[in-house]
Parts: sequence; C-alpha cells; structure tokens
Amino acid sequence: MTLSPPALPTAAIEDACEWAIGHGMALKTAPGMARHCAFSLAPVAISAERYHTLMTVTPLIARLVNGIAEDPLFLQQALTPMAKADPFFGHLLRLHRRLHGGLAQPKTPARLPLLILRTDYMDDQVLGPQVIEFNGIAAGMGPFGQRVSELHHHLRQHTPEVYRQWAEHPDAEAVENAALTQLAQAIAAVARRMRIESGEAGAPTFVMVVQEHEDNVYDQRLLSEALQEMGIRTLRRTFRQLHGTLSTGPDQRLLLDDVGGIDVVYLRAGYQYGDYFATDLEEQACCEALTQTRELIEQHRVAVNATVSQQLATSKTVQMLLSQMSPEQMGRWGLTPTQARQVKSLLAPMKPVNADIITHFAQGYDPTQWVLKNQGEGGGHCLFGDAIQPRLNAMDPAEYDAWALMWRLHPALRNRPTIAVRDGVARQVDNLVSELGLFTVHFNGQPMSPYNGYCGYLIRSKPADENEGGVHSGQGMLDSLTLLP
Repeated sequence: MTLSPPALPTAAIEDACEWAIGHGMALKTAPGMARHCAFSLAPVAISAERYHTLMTVTPLIARLVNGIAEDPLFLQQALTPMAKADPFFGHLLRLHRRLHGGLAQPKTPARLPLLILRTDYMDDQVLGPQVIEFNGIAAGMGPFGQRVSELHHHLRQHTPEVYRQWAEHPDAEAVENAALTQLAQAIAAVARRMRIESGEAGAPTFVMVVQEHEDNVYDQRLLSEALQEMGIRTLRRTFRQLHGTLSTGPDQRLLLDDVGGIDVVYLRAGYQYGDYFATDLEEQACCEALTQTRELIEQHRVAVNATVSQQLATSKTVQMLLSQMSPEQMGRWGLTPTQARQVKSLLAPMKPVNADIITHFAQGYDPTQWVLKNQGEGGGHCLFGDAIQPRLNAMDPAEYDAWALMWRLHPALRNRPTIAVRDGVARQVDNLVSELGLFTVHFNGQPMSPYNGYCGYLIRSKPADENEGGVHSGQGMLDSLTLLP
C-alpha cells in the first residue's frame, strides 16, 4: 500500500508568505512590485560541536583575510598570473597598483578598511564543515537571515503543530540570529567613530553603492532602515551617480555634493564590469571613468567596504593558495600555529588548473568529486561532473590561472522532509541540503562585535540535485538553524 504524502498546511503557508512580504523579506520584480524570497517552512539542525567550531574559527578566518588584504606585496605577487588570465581581475589589480604603488615604490591609500565578510560553508558528511568561498564584496542577505529566523519563530509560536511536523528536530533550541541588528550596530559604531574624528557636527553619513535597477533592494533597505534608527544618515548611489559629485575636504575628508562629509562607504556593487559601465561617458578604455570614482573614494579618509584589496583577498585564487599553505606560512598574517591549523581544518582541498592537472584529471580523477570554479561572484560560475573535462580540454593555456578545481562537498540530507515555498507555491522537498554563511565585521583589523567580530548567519537550503543554491539566482531558499546537543 502506497502512503499519500501529508497534506500541505495551506493556512500556515499563506500566513508565512504574507509575513515575509510584510517584513521586507522580498525581491523586487518590477517598479512597485515584489515577491517574497523562497524559504523553508521550518529550520534545519546543526550539532552543537560543529556550530561551536564555526563560531571559534570563522573570526580567525576574518583576521587572516584582513591581514592578506593589507599585504599589497603578497597580493600583487600572488595574483599577477590570475590577473593575466581574468580580464576583470586584471582590471582590479591595475587599480590596486595605482592605489598601493608597485613592488618597488609602495604607498598607502588614505581609506580605512572595514571588512564585512561572509564566509560560506557546507557541512560535508566526511570532512565536516568546509569553506566554499569568501564573500568580501556585496556580502549580503544578513538582514534576510535574521528575518527568516524570525519567521520560523513566528510559525513555532502561532502554528506549533505545523512547525513540529516539518522542522528537522522540532524540540531543538533555535540558534539566535541577529545578523541585521549586529551588522547595523557594527557599521554604526564605525560611522560614529569616523564622524568624531572628523570634528564635524551632525549625524554620521553612510553611502551604500548599489547597482542600477537593483532587484535585491529590500535586503539593502532593511540594513539602511536599521542604521537610520541608530541615528545614521543613509544614502544610496550608483557609481554613475557618484561620478563627478565627490571632492576633497580638509585632512583628506571625502565630500559629496549637497551632503558634506562621508563617514562610511559600503559597496554592494563593483564585482563585475557592468557596475562600471556608463554609456554616456567618453572613455579611452571601457569602465575607466567609474573605476576612477572607486579609486577616488579610497584616496580619502573614509571607512570602506569592500576595498580593492579586500576584493582581491577574497578571490578564489587566494582561497586556493591558502588551502595549499602550511600553518607556518599562515603565520605571516598573525595567526599562531594552533590557530592556523584550526583554519586549515575548514579549508577544502583545491588544485590549480594547469597542463599536468588536466592530464591527471583525464586519466583518473572522478569528475563527480570535483567542482571547476572561475573567479566570478554569485551563481553560474561553477561546472560539475561530466561538464568539467570538456571545459578543461577546451581551455587555452592563457586561461588556466583564472580557474581552480575544488573538492566537491557532500553534506548530509536533512533527515526529514520539509516544505519549500517559492512564489507563493509550496511543495514538499525530501532531499534538502544547506549552506551556512557566517558574518564577521572588522574595522582596521579590530573586531566590531562582542563576539570576536561575529555578527550573525545566513542559511540557504536547496534540493541536493540542484547545483545552484543562491536565493537571488538559483534554487536556494532562506532557512534557519536549531542546535542539537
């Protein structure tokens, strides 16, 4: 006898969709229109031991990334081959050299580094938690992470029978997630510090650099509104809108026309050529005018996330190099041998792409155990399984350094079905796996939260047979955590 699947709780799903829209957990679809983000109806569980490991080691990773970002000699030496293979990163490295000088004549830009980092993990069945990637520019969706945790709390309180049916471990304690609040508190503290240093009166001013026609606007606005409630003036500008409107005040103060001094610049754009492209500007080289706007910002005494250095330091190539370093080599950036070994334990194996690797891959590597990645941000930049070998065979040697092979992680499936809700439509999913991103904030190398820099988390779950797990672009959905003893 075949059992029918359980009936979907229609009233609870409708309530959850309305809650999501009402609390800004949404993506813009057209002017004046939005849809809720995809979400799971109940949370996933993680062991207390593994969660404690991530809470301990992730701030160490942030310290390491900060040290690398502030080491221009290493970045320029390590990334020159990759920059020759990847035109966009070549563009960034040229900008880095203008800001920091060459190896023979180094210089220090006036900006102060504000590192807002999201370190993404998967919990592999064999290796345990392993880093997927570092997100150092446009490291978003912290506000959504807090919101979906609040949604699950709402469902647990108001429809407990539904929650108990669909949560992985219904009696487990929820892991508090105050990512929106803690990120805002950290940024506000930096903005106030910069305003006091400037000697200017008035509210500290925060500028978020955004993409034109942004559809992920509500996540950004949740952060802006939280900052406004803390007394921070917030502005949204594209690079094109900033072009020609910035100037220099006393003591290298960054000024914006009709606004005055700027205390924090937070980039939610700048990770692709399109963010620097302007059809109405005459340029000798593509994207140069708006790149110079980004350069101008870093030449002033303003807190900046992400600096060009931070963007380079969170590249896939640096991640690969770290995976191959010894703990002693990591000591260059201030980690003790014990701390470096802790970091190493979370770095999944990676290999460069070269002629020897391509030959070995063809002769004996199992393609299902590897992922081929380029330097791109977001979804759509990875190849899996049988798609890897043809791409390797088709590569020109000049492309090799833009790519890397990473061990494919296989997290355990959620141990019971749950409900995925997308565009108001719910369906039961039996094979969800989850990706966990932990946020940290450091300013001038110092942690900006009481938790050693940790500022909340983002869980994205997806069906195990889907390769692209992004909420914005992919088959991922927002989720939250509960803690197993």
